[in-house]
Amino acid sequence: MRFVLAIISFVLAAVMIGAGIAQRTVFAEPDQAVLTTSVSTKSAVTVIDGAALNAYDGNQSLTISGADKIFAAYGRTTDVLAWVGDTTHNEIGFDPETLELTDTLVRGAESEVPNPAGSDLWLNEYERDRELSLRVSVPSDFSFVVVSDGVEPAAGTVSLAWPLDNATPFSGPLIVGGAVALLLGLLFLLWAITHMRKLRGPRRKQLKMPKVPKKPSYKLPRKSIAKPAVGRRSLGRGMIAAPLLLAGTLVLSGCTSGVLTTENASSKPTPSASATTAAAVADPPAVTVSQAERIIADVSKVAAAADEAKDATLLATRFDGAALELRTANYAIVSADPTLATLPAIPAGPVKLTLPQQTDTWPRTVFAVIQDDTDDTIPSIALFLEQADAREPYKVMYAVTLEPSQKIPDVAQADVGAARLLPDSPVLRLTPTEIALAYADILDKDVDSEFYDQFEAEGDSLRTAVGPAYKESVRQALPTTASVAFASGIGEADAISLATNDAGALIVVNLNETTTVAPIEEGAAVNTSGQVKALSGLAVSSKGVVATYGDQLLFYMPPTGSGEKIVLLGYTQGLVKAGEIG
Repeated sequence: MRFVLAIISFVLAAVMIGAGIAQRTVFAEPDQAVLTTSVSTKSAVTVIDGAALNAYDGNQSLTISGADKIFAAYGRTTDVLAWVGDTTHNEIGFDPETLELTDTLVRGAESEVPNPAGSDLWLNEYERDRELSLRVSVPSDFSFVVVSDGVEPAAGTVSLAWPLDNATPFSGPLIVGGAVALLLGLLFLLWAITHMRKLRGPRRKQLKMPKVPKKPSYKLPRKSIAKPAVGRRSLGRGMIAAPLLLAGTLVLSGCTSGVLTTENASSKPTPSASATTAAAVADPPAVTVSQAERIIADVSKVAAAADEAKDATLLATRFDGAALELRTANYAIVSADPTLATLPAIPAGPVKLTLPQQTDTWPRTVFAVIQDDTDDTIPSIALFLEQADAREPYKVMYAVTLEPSQKIPDVAQADVGAARLLPDSPVLRLTPTEIALAYADILDKDVDSEFYDQFEAEGDSLRTAVGPAYKESVRQALPTTASVAFASGIGEADAISLATNDAGALIVVNLNETTTVAPIEEGAAVNTSGQVKALSGLAVSSKGVVATYGDQLLFYMPPTGSGEKIVLLGYTQGLVKAGEIG
């Protein structure tokens, strides 16, 4: 019996250890799924669609080769296709039926594209020579764009790989269990050998008894009846046969109930759901937070370089509208008189708030608030950036210094975005033009303005800076031989309105205030000084001088019917034009 138990243990150990090792070797599944394709045309652009990137679940390992210079970047599929535009390009997709990559030539009117490096559309970009290998996690609504230099054929060989779960959770327990069974078999074997040696010890010899005479017997006819097996050998064979049968049953049951079946051992992975179904997202935010941070960092870098060199051309690569007009004028002023003040720098960050427009078309708008945490003297600045089309960079249209006592209302999350409102939107209590002119009337008349009660006076420092009291001080400072007149009008920059969470709006407008000083007596002249003198180049004028100040005004418009007042959240004002009366 002890030998039988040992044999059973050895057989069971062999089966378990063999099965455990087989799972990790001959029955092991591949650790990744790989798809490869080579484009058959020589177009300058290749687009790798998000469906191909998400053919299987998990991070994507992308390898691109086939060109001396390889540039690749990824962004939203709509943005990538908008940047490619009407250019002939290869599009690599995925066929869920054949489980293979597809290559389609999309013909267009153009054959070349500009350099895509540094585009504000990309979430990330890469550049290598001859071969580019990277590991990314790109959603299904994002795609890669691949070019060489925009003229030469793009890299044509693309390989995608995804990790597969080829873990063998039963392999370890099987091997450990087999080792335990082997140890038990050895113990049973030692026990059996020891017991057998004890049974073969010295015994007393029995005395022989005298033989009894045999009785006569009668021989019966022989019949073919098998004798029943008797003795130890017959018992051993029966006992061995039963355990062997039991061991065979255990082996067979182990093979059928484990993970080593033909179906489970299949090495072909299952495509991810995103490869066959793509959820269409309506009106996504124009940029992500990481994009906004990178864009603003570049804006700050360009502004710092342009400010130092007083280079308006360099500034125009990242500024436009009212912000460009004011800063360009300041360059001329400071260049003429270095003792005059420059405009505040644009901090690189951190970005405290990001509110992109909810859109997938152009132009696009992004509102952001930045604050330099290293210098408390620098106030928070609100930027309104706009991208004219897919191949243009975002440019600062407005750069507004925020009032320290005011608070930005609650707005949508950056991954949701806000709608840009039309000038005649019913959400707005007043149109942007009406708001600008109404506020200009308050700056001119203060409490006597018919719009005074519609705007919040508390925390509004601009009223003190350029209100009726300031204008009266200017009149008093002039000689009796000159007169001054003040006027207001809408500036050239378009207003921008973004919805807030409470059905209100953030509205930024461009208001121009003009100050005209003219002589009122024969032979009299007007003397200029400060910024007006520096920008106009006139020290004295017998005709008079007109100075135009550009105001960038940021308002919060409460929802219609709320009864709340319109709040000036911040402003930036500066001289933008000066010259002699024509």
